[in-house]
Amino acid sequence: MDGTRIASEIAAQPACWERAAALAARVGDALPDRGERVAVVGCGTSLFMAQAYAALREGSGHGETDAFAASEMPFARRYDRVLALTRSGTTTEVLDVLDRLRGAVPTTAITADPGTPVSASAGRVVALEFADEESVVQTRFATTLLALLRAHLGEDLAAAIADAAAAVADPLPPELLHAGQVTFLGRGWTVGIAREAALKLREAAGSWTEAYPAMEYRHGPISITGPGRAVWMFGGLPDGLAGQVAATGGTLRASAADPLADLVRAQRLAVARAEAAGLDPERPRHLTRSVILDAGA
Repeated sequence: MDGTRIASEIAAQPACWERAAALAARVGDALPDRGERVAVVGCGTSLFMAQAYAALREGSGHGETDAFAASEMPFARRYDRVLALTRSGTTTEVLDVLDRLRGAVPTTAITADPGTPVSASAGRVVALEFADEESVVQTRFATTLLALLRAHLGEDLAAAIADAAAAVADPLPPELLHAGQVTFLGRGWTVGIAREAALKLREAAGSWTEAYPAMEYRHGPISITGPGRAVWMFGGLPDGLAGQVAATGGTLRASAADPLADLVRAQRLAVARAEAAGLDPERPRHLTRSVILDAGA
């Protein structure tokens, strides 16, 4: 990878995941207990990580888990714990949720910067300072917080970390570097991963991307695929999908790698496409590190 700041942050992910896996046992009392009914909130990238975690937690039998954009939190629902994901610790919508729930529901925030307002708003804080980033576009913080949560669910991350190391070093597929459009697909927890991959290419490179649950792709979105366009599946391919994509003339990418590690490749692709287009992948237009709304906005 090149020497840009975001490239260094992407390359650091295997080491960050190792640290997160070791940290999980030490902060476990701040994270959702087995059997708790949990809501997870975030904005942008953090929302997609919330969706991935919610599917993983519920699918592994740890308890009912919902994920919401912080601005859409349904306060009338009853939860045993609310988990807030915020790299900056300053996002207005996330702080609003935590402030409204203070004293009524146990809350935990995972952040990169504990010296921010989130520490006053959340009941408990888990800080991942080692995964913080200078780039506006999130990469290692998001994947590291999901690695932490996966480890807390009891997953062994050794294979995922090895896959991430390969994803940092492997050449990028040239057909994806030049694809005119990319559709990302997932199933279960990897739907959130697919949505995050699509966001990375839109943010960093201004690329035309879409993301869907894999089975829904066949109910309309497949019509956008064709020669010079690509489909990227995170996780196992549903039966028949490869043949259907081939019939469109589009390119299909699927991998046996851990889907979170495959997201690292998508991050690298976003940077490469941005640089090829003469764009700054670290400071995309219209974006800031945190969305802080004026009162009444």
